[in-house]
Amino acid sequence: MTIVTKEAVLEKLKEVYDPEIPVNVVDLGLIYGVDVKENNEVHVKMTLTAPGCGMGPYIAQQAEWAISEIEDLEDVTVEVVFDPPWSPDMLTEDGKALLGI
Repeated sequence: MTIVTKEAVLEKLKEVYDPEIPVNVVDLGLIYGVDVKENNEVHVKMTLTAPGCGMGPYIAQQAEWAISEIEDLEDVTVEVVFDPPWSPDMLTEDGKALLGI
């Protein structure tokens, strides 16, 4: 059995985009935490650019589906949280470049 890594999870999450912003959820700074347990269970804590974002459930589902493609993954949980609130300061340098900031 292959060990699932945080890096592998983040790579899969880079395939998930906010449909309203052409930047992946990692570079948007929406991923607050990735916890990989020894039994290859993954828990991701993420946020949205705004609490009332109508695309929130869609983005969380896309994240879950992307992670579930990892070989030997046992289970994945994506938890959407709003504390701390997201701000543009959370963008990675790549995210800022993609948005021209």
